[in-house]
Amino acid sequence: MTRTTTTTRRTLLTAATAAALALTLAACGSDAMSGTDHGAAPSASGPGGMQDMPGMSHGPDGMAGMAGSTDGLAAEQGGYRLDGALADSTYRFTVTGPDGKVLTEYQPEQTEEMHFYAIRSDLSGFQHLHPVRGADGAWTASLAALQPGEWRMYASFVPGAGSGKGTGLVLSRTAAVAGQASAVPLPAAAASTGVDGYTVTVAGAPKAGAAGPLTVTVTKDGQPVTDLEPYLETYAHLTAFHAGDQAFAHLHPETPVTPGGGGPTLSFHAELPKPGDWRLFLQFRTGGTLHTAALTLNVAA
Repeated sequence: MTRTTTTTRRTLLTAATAAALALTLAACGSDAMSGTDHGAAPSASGPGGMQDMPGMSHGPDGMAGMAGSTDGLAAEQGGYRLDGALADSTYRFTVTGPDGKVLTEYQPEQTEEMHFYAIRSDLSGFQHLHPVRGADGAWTASLAALQPGEWRMYASFVPGAGSGKGTGLVLSRTAAVAGQASAVPLPAAAASTGVDGYTVTVAGAPKAGAAGPLTVTVTKDGQPVTDLEPYLETYAHLTAFHAGDQAFAHLHPETPVTPGGGGPTLSFHAELPKPGDWRLFLQFRTGGTLHTAALTLNVAA
């Protein structure tokens, strides 16, 4: 074999290896209210109640970076798989790791190992809680009563073991609640909404797939609110679900927690991947009580 032929084969082999590695990385990913209405979930859930939230990228709020497809609609990603079943209002589930075993190691994300969400297909009935993990790695999420219809259950977590260790993931599955389902119309897009006597106003014009700022202002009786309490290591938590397919998005808070309370204005890093209507759920705490405000935001293409 000539030296030229050997060099050529080595070059082709190197190129093929690089291409295979690129495909593998692409496959693994790299960046990435209870009741029947569209209002907030019960707000009077104080410490220890059904509350709190999931994983994303290590930004100013200290969140871990989310891997691969970030819409939360897949039951399996990067070798991790969600399996669960709904019985009455209890959802029991497991996460299986790349080794085929039930995952029992997690890294806390905003003080919790697991953030769990439930929302009906019409984007009503939002619930956000922290399930309990058994010694065998199985999780139990005790939900408030679910109205009839199709629901989607999301598990947001950071694996503490396996090839995805340290990387935030959001996996989901659907679950049906028996009974006569009656769809709740999605409220029209609006700049403000009210909850528990507070008014929440959102300012910003995000475009699909583009990162941009979103500002939230909290007032009460026309006066600015400045006594927001830390909640999940920040002053507010903002989650969004896309109308139609229920794609999941978390908007990263950028306002740091400082002594003396927060508000009235909070900044978020918004990156919503799809155009159309998104239902936003803002959770904030005052006087030890968690409030959940909801409004519809239209995102331009």
